[in-house]
Amino acid sequence: MGDRALSRRGFLAASAAAGLGMTALSACGGDSDGGSADGKTTIEWWNISTTEPTKTVWAGLAKKFEAQNPKVKVKIVQMENDAYKSKMTALTASGKLPDIFHTWGGGVLQQQVDAGLVEDLTDRTKPWADGMLSVAKQAYILDNKTYGIPFDIGMIGFWYNKALFKQAGITAPPTTWSGFLDAVKKLKAKNITPIALAGKEKWPGMYFWAYLAMRTAGIDALKKANGDKDFTAPGLVQAGQHLQDLVKLQPFQKGFLGAAYSTPTGQAATMGNGKAAMELMGQWAPVVEADSGKGLGSNLGFFPFPAVEGGKGAITEVFGGGGGHALRKGAPQAAVDFLKFFASEATDLVLVKKTNTLPVVPGAEKGLSDPNTKAVQAQLKAATGFQLYLDQAYAPAVGQEVNDSVAALISGSKSPEQVTQSISKTAKEEQ
Repeated sequence: MGDRALSRRGFLAASAAAGLGMTALSACGGDSDGGSADGKTTIEWWNISTTEPTKTVWAGLAKKFEAQNPKVKVKIVQMENDAYKSKMTALTASGKLPDIFHTWGGGVLQQQVDAGLVEDLTDRTKPWADGMLSVAKQAYILDNKTYGIPFDIGMIGFWYNKALFKQAGITAPPTTWSGFLDAVKKLKAKNITPIALAGKEKWPGMYFWAYLAMRTAGIDALKKANGDKDFTAPGLVQAGQHLQDLVKLQPFQKGFLGAAYSTPTGQAATMGNGKAAMELMGQWAPVVEADSGKGLGSNLGFFPFPAVEGGKGAITEVFGGGGGHALRKGAPQAAVDFLKFFASEATDLVLVKKTNTLPVVPGAEKGLSDPNTKAVQAQLKAATGFQLYLDQAYAPAVGQEVNDSVAALISGSKSPEQVTQSISKTAKEEQ
């Protein structure tokens, strides 16, 4: 990955964009041990679980931990995905992170570690973390040290409305890209919106390019591009051309460029209310569809991203990641205790049963009952390759440029070649 040191230029720009003054920044973390006048230790927990039922379930788990640890108070700070990423970048620039914070691992966590802001959890969690699912832990192990503990694992795939597929005469989910484009055409012929997309938030659109890059150029090409800081390989350009072919079919809902993900008129609601046939989203999609919209119940199905004919990738190679928690450097022991509590079989069972989270503790697999959750887990177990979300696998500025450039391609303001050139330029500037 080359020089992974923090880019001051990137951090200052992100801090300004996040609208955070130094007063707000200094309210987190720092050298405080979380102590208070009443003898209680307060630990601040930042996460992105803003939708139901997860929001309520997590608040309940915090209360349960407090009941078991009467000298500890958990202060929960929750915010939407994009706002969280912006504020965490700004907080990293300030050198003050929350006691416990959501992380996807990868390049973003690596930069926080390189800045000396993250607690090394290797020895403090080893007795109980060793038993967790190995694939779930990989994104948080950097230079053979553990800097985060997972609470879920999953993948991106297509969620589809079985009733709308039937209405359009689609008898089975497509397994090839040409078959997928044909399905889009059949849906449009029946005046059915093929795909819901949150164009405003950019990261959902990135999923299309990332998967097409994996299928066309192969996972190794994405890793090589990041290492070489050169994303202009023919296969990566072709990925953009395939996405351009899809965009030309006008598959997304009206007003998609201004649509958010989880708002009442956003991507998840459009899908959950039966107004689109598909969305490309992670394992959390059914929960958010039901919270933002009505939910599809038994009409909801799942299928992996199709293979691209002649491509170097395979349909069994998956794109995704999981959620985890990391601690700021010097966080109190209570924060480590909370991670242990959250990673227990009892807690994982609650998450699996009530929020459809995929288990990271083997014993919690017995809690799986939802057929779609089982389908995602089956795909993961059969996976022959795994690629972490690009906006987390790469350095923050590079990941953001991937999102921005792909969004520009979808909106029609950048060509496939320009996408790869822009990402390469940003990657070189981050050296």
